[in-house]
Amino acid sequence: MIGIINYKAGNAPSVQNALLNLDIPSYWVSTSKDIKKSKGLILPGVGSAKATMDSLKEMNCLSVIKEKVFREQVPFLGICIGLQVLFDYSEEDDTDCLGWIPGIVKKFPDKQVRIPQMGWNKVQFIKKHPVLSGLTDSEYFYFVNSYYALPESDHYTIGSASYGVEFCAMIAHKNIIASQFHVEKSGIVGLKILKNFALMVKGGDGC
Repeated sequence: MIGIINYKAGNAPSVQNALLNLDIPSYWVSTSKDIKKSKGLILPGVGSAKATMDSLKEMNCLSVIKEKVFREQVPFLGICIGLQVLFDYSEEDDTDCLGWIPGIVKKFPDKQVRIPQMGWNKVQFIKKHPVLSGLTDSEYFYFVNSYYALPESDHYTIGSASYGVEFCAMIAHKNIIASQFHVEKSGIVGLKILKNFALMVKGGDGC
């Protein structure tokens, strides 16, 4: 079963609705007990990095989430702010984040583009990955973001996009996957990514 981490700043309902459309079983998790039972985890998000980190800390579940991801190696999918908080630091509200992926999160240059970026943008996939199975080398996805991730190494980036600057739109590292765009709001291609993620979970130890 896929656990959708349900915290105050998240958007668990929209992600669960997308999974329901795919007949993929999932449930909201907000306690250590429920997280421990999950075979895969999704961290959805809207809002700010600080609000997300504060909410996750209030849940007192960060240690068990880290154990599931790093020790048990369960597939993990971060969405939007769920990607940004994986990095070391965000300029948004001067926030220390999870530090799972080396790098920082910066604000788009507001003198060059309208902030937030809101709408469809093309993502160019620069590496192959099971979660991208069935997609072309580039696809359009739906974004809502004022900040973007800047990994220390291109090793982590599997998809990039452009909005004033070229930025990291999708990352993958071992069992950790994350997208800056909202897969649950990106039509057929977004649902395809969710389906591929569910297949990765099923291939691990059952969905």
